[in-house]
Amino acid sequence: MIRTERKYIELLRILREHRDPMGAKRLSELMAERGFVLSDRAVQYYLSYLDTMGFTEKIGNQGRILTPAGMAETDNALVDDRIGFVISKLERLAYRSTFDPVTSTGDVAYNLSFVPEEDFEKAKTVFDDVVRMGCGFFNSYKIIDRDPRIPSGYTGFITVCSITMDGVFQRNGIPVKMAYGGRLEIRNGNPLQFRDLIGYRGTTIDPLELFISSGLTSISNYTRTRNGIALANVREVPESAQQQVEETIRLMNACGFVYPVSMGSQIFNLPPNPYRLSIVAFSGLNYIGNCVEHGIEVKTEIGAGNIPFAKVLE
Repeated sequence: MIRTERKYIELLRILREHRDPMGAKRLSELMAERGFVLSDRAVQYYLSYLDTMGFTEKIGNQGRILTPAGMAETDNALVDDRIGFVISKLERLAYRSTFDPVTSTGDVAYNLSFVPEEDFEKAKTVFDDVVRMGCGFFNSYKIIDRDPRIPSGYTGFITVCSITMDGVFQRNGIPVKMAYGGRLEIRNGNPLQFRDLIGYRGTTIDPLELFISSGLTSISNYTRTRNGIALANVREVPESAQQQVEETIRLMNACGFVYPVSMGSQIFNLPPNPYRLSIVAFSGLNYIGNCVEHGIEVKTEIGAGNIPFAKVLE
């Protein structure tokens, strides 16, 4: 029964992640990627049940979408099962990131945000402030207004997600673990210490999204005065890979990636570990946090997918 219930929840999660209607064939493929092998017919059976529960709705021959009740069910169901879901999603994006810093080609992971058209100029200024201060993981962003995921009357922004780094490390044979998301205190432009840290493998919500929604950042203050609290992630790699890590970082920096804030076996107030290096990098969500602090209505899909690096630069 528990495994059956998890299948229902996983179907709801997939529909939540993909805003367009989805048919049984595509849902079957995506369920298989998550370890649930179901035939198209079996998926149809599950969808029929979700329809009767009011969690999904059929849109002609296009497929199903989530109803408001389905959204709520996805939020509330199987909390224990959702622990680790955030990091699992990010790890999939890392695996699908094919960026090669030597040739500046391949796919990078990205976040998709959109703001009301009347706030576009203000949001652009806020994004530019983050670029100027070098606290956005990548030194530019992409503006888009033609995308089926962007509602009418809104303008979209694509920012490079820092999970791209993990994909590059993995493809170069460097084991990497996303350990924490945190609030990094900065004074006079110098990072001092983490105020808070949340482990990615023990949470049901993205830690940095939680810090933003709770009003626990002061990114706007940092962009004005060089004092504030910005968002950063902590990754861990084997200490023996330091030379290869440094070379990979150098190549990525040459492509416009802005990291690390710091790297070492004992940095800031992180627990020391002589066998592992901690890599601290500013998050691409600093763009979003800065918008929220300026009172801009912004909606963001963290880890929205993968996109060719060349398109980010267009």
